[in-house]
This record gives sequence, C-alpha cells and structure tokens, in this order.
Amino acid sequence: MNGTLEQAGERWRLRFTRRLRHDPETVWRAITEPDQLKAWFPDHLSGDLVVGGRLTFSHDSASIPDFHGEVRAIESPLLLEFTWGTDLLRFEIEPNDDGCTLTLLDTFDEVGKAARDAAGWHVCLDQLALTLDGGAAPASSASQEWQNVHPGYVEAFGPDGSSIGPPEGWDDEAG
Repeated sequence: MNGTLEQAGERWRLRFTRRLRHDPETVWRAITEPDQLKAWFPDHLSGDLVVGGRLTFSHDSASIPDFHGEVRAIESPLLLEFTWGTDLLRFEIEPNDDGCTLTLLDTFDEVGKAARDAAGWHVCLDQLALTLDGGAAPASSASQEWQNVHPGYVEAFGPDGSSIGPPEGWDDEAG
C-alpha cells in the first residue's frame, strides 16, 4: 500500500506520492483537462479552474447525484487544490531529474472512510500512471481493482479507518 493516513487538525488526510516519468506540464494536463481526467478521475469535472471557480462533479451512474466544489489554489503546472464535496483535494507536482513527483492529499472529516477512499485513490493513481505511460485500461474493472487493494488498507488503517464501505450506488458499472 502506498497511501498513508494522518491526522490533519480535527480532520484526517490521505497522502499518496507517486514518481512519474513525465514532465510537470504533461502531468498537469492529465489532472486538469477533462478529456484526460476521464481516463483516471472518478468523476467528470466541469467548471472554471481559477481560484474561487465553481466546479461540478458528475458520475456515469445515474444513482450518484452531481455535487459541487470550488477551486482553492492553482499554480500551473505545480499545484491544484479544490473542494470535492466535503473533501479537500490537493495535487502537488514537483519536478525531478527523470520526470516529476505527484502528491495527492485528500483531507476529510470521517476517519471511517479512510480505507475505502484510499483504495479508490490507489486505483485512480495506478490508472493515471498507466495512461500517462500510454497503456490502456486494465482488463478488470475499477471495482475489481478496488476489491484487490482495499483489504490492505483495511489492515493498515484498522477498524476505525475502515468502518464505512463503498458509497450507495457504487457497483461494477459506477466504481
């Protein structure tokens, strides 16, 4: 498992760090352009990527309603931070000799969803790396991949960090 859980004041934070063999501008496009986001991000994103810009997130599954967020910080091509419903997502891109390091921070209120969300971000970031490297989606579904990595996060985060399962409406088609 490469996601970690940490206390963030009165909230909780998942931290993922991935070394990518791509320059910051390429990774920036992958985390900001709708056509590239659909390859790895769990929702469709629309809105203005400017500080204070209102964002709308929609899902392929009709059982999951649209929700909103707001851009909190943006510094192309190194930093993007926005609310995603009640979560705060922060993407930090740091250049290095052979590409860059992407750090995803997801700050949230309910520790019980930590393992659930960590498994989700783990799968999403695997798909991002695969897509950037020119690969295709794996033969198994995202929900199958989630099921493969989720037990490791349940073990790592314990009962307090794994008391909330997949959201209602999440299934093989939506996951």
